[in-house]
Amino acid sequence: QVQLVESGGGLVQAGGSLRLSCAASGRTFSVNTMAWFRQAPGQEREFVSAISWRGGSTEYADSVKGRFTISRDNAKNTLYLLMNSLKPEETAVYYCAATSGLGFSPPTGVGRYEYWGQGTQVTVSS
Repeated sequence: QVQLVESGGGLVQAGGSLRLSCAASGRTFSVNTMAWFRQAPGQEREFVSAISWRGGSTEYADSVKGRFTISRDNAKNTLYLLMNSLKPEETAVYYCAATSGLGFSPPTGVGRYEYWGQGTQVTVSS
């Protein structure tokens, strides 16, 4: 099993920045692709970004391209998401996800990932 714990969420003004972290523990040697998803109240969980095991491949939702940057430090078993120019409509709970499945693509589906964190709240005020 792999345990994921997110941190770094909070309240930020529109246009501001936050960096989320996700610490992995347990059978971390089995983890391959990792990703961030978000879920706003009353909405489905949606893909934000994903990164391959070595970081050589990344993917972003169109809505965050150019503003968000995903990265990982395998030595620290930690995933990051730097979010710039945040918008009020990006208020949501942000979840970290991981899979031990091989291959990177496609990384956008919720069902692709068997491990999930509890989420961290991000609130963007206007």
